Amino acid sequence: MESIAASKDLKVKVTNKQILSIALPITLAILIPQVNMLTNSIFLGNLSTEALGNAGITGVFYLIFAVAGNGLNNALQAVFARYAGSDNSDAFKVILAQGIRICLQFAVAGILITWFIAPYIMQQVADPKAYPAEMEFLKIRILGLPFLFLFQMGNAFLVASLNSRYLMIGFICEAALNILLDFLLIKGRYGFPALGFNGAAYASVISEVIGMIIVLLVLYRTGLRKQYGLLKSYAYDKKITKQILNISAPLMLQYVISVTTWLVFFILIEGLHDETAKAISNTMRNVFGLTGVFVWAFASTTNVMVSNLMGQKREDKVLEAITRIMLLSIGFCTAMCLLVNIFPGTFFALFGQGDDFVKKGIPVLRVVSLGLMLMSIANIWLNGVTGTAKTKVNLLIEIIAITVYLVYTWYFIKVNYISLAMAWSNELVYWTSIFIISFIYLRSGKWKTK
Repeated sequence: MESIAASKDLKVKVTNKQILSIALPITLAILIPQVNMLTNSIFLGNLSTEALGNAGITGVFYLIFAVAGNGLNNALQAVFARYAGSDNSDAFKVILAQGIRICLQFAVAGILITWFIAPYIMQQVADPKAYPAEMEFLKIRILGLPFLFLFQMGNAFLVASLNSRYLMIGFICEAALNILLDFLLIKGRYGFPALGFNGAAYASVISEVIGMIIVLLVLYRTGLRKQYGLLKSYAYDKKITKQILNISAPLMLQYVISVTTWLVFFILIEGLHDETAKAISNTMRNVFGLTGVFVWAFASTTNVMVSNLMGQKREDKVLEAITRIMLLSIGFCTAMCLLVNIFPGTFFALFGQGDDFVKKGIPVLRVVSLGLMLMSIANIWLNGVTGTAKTKVNLLIEIIAITVYLVYTWYFIKVNYISLAMAWSNELVYWTSIFIISFIYLRSGKWKTK
């Protein structure tokens, strides 16, 4: 690996070239684990429809903790980028050290909650037939959380220090190993035990351990650790810790509320006692992940660029940056949605569920694609708010949008169930709410420093 030049300029410029130089490596890094999740679902779909359906609710449960780490990750990106924009890279070593300490504390809490509290919650809401398998899976899967969080911390530094091209190394290694282990452990091949549903959990945990190790190797081999003095001291720094927590706490709560609501949605779908509906919904989760990779990459880029510009005292460029990023996000997301919708039969056939599954899934896919298009706009503006460090506003926006989402979801699943496609149209309501409020807030200029 090449060494990093010590004189590297960390101030971003509002150009398409700069935006793409940050976003495209992030896109590839996000795409790889989404392909990995898709492969998980394909393996489980070929195991049984029940396994594919159970993967939906367990996947969303784990996602609650994963996005909490992502909230911390985004907060670290904002703090890193703010200091980078103000030419104070000396603070990087302290920021990363405090981030590592915080993430490990949250990871331990997540494991304890899953092992000792989640069983009581899941037993009340899950399908009694599916509960034992789902809970056993979660107790294994959650053990990867500390390694996932540490992996995210390293990636936050790479993005904010404008070294996002190195993200791909860890993700490629992690995804390749996960796919291999799925192949070996789910059905038991080449002498490995046939672990069934739990095989996917063990594969994911082992892969997350390897992902963390790869990120550490990247920091050492590129010279970044030496250049910025990283991982030498973990002494407590009250000022930086407070700064990280002030930004991350509302973000983490925002993300947890968001995904918990999605868990509620999957529980309501499970209440229909329709294995096909559960399996289709899990497939839609994969569509969101796979087709939305560009959206999340451009959203992360928005967070970094806005924060960096504010560190540079160039707040007049923030709305221009958000608009440029939004247009690129729409373009790339449109291409991905077209690809999935032109060949829907080929996509659904991957899960080995038959013609009826494909026929029922296509209308849902159309609705989800519209939701993704709205997300490609709304998520950019929401992350623009994140970049200004006004994360309490982020939380307020999320609470309002989620309230509307829950009322809509409850009505069209429990009160007046029309179809699965109608149930999934709640995404249109959610992202429209997010966009309107974020847009009004950023255009108001109330986020600007005095």
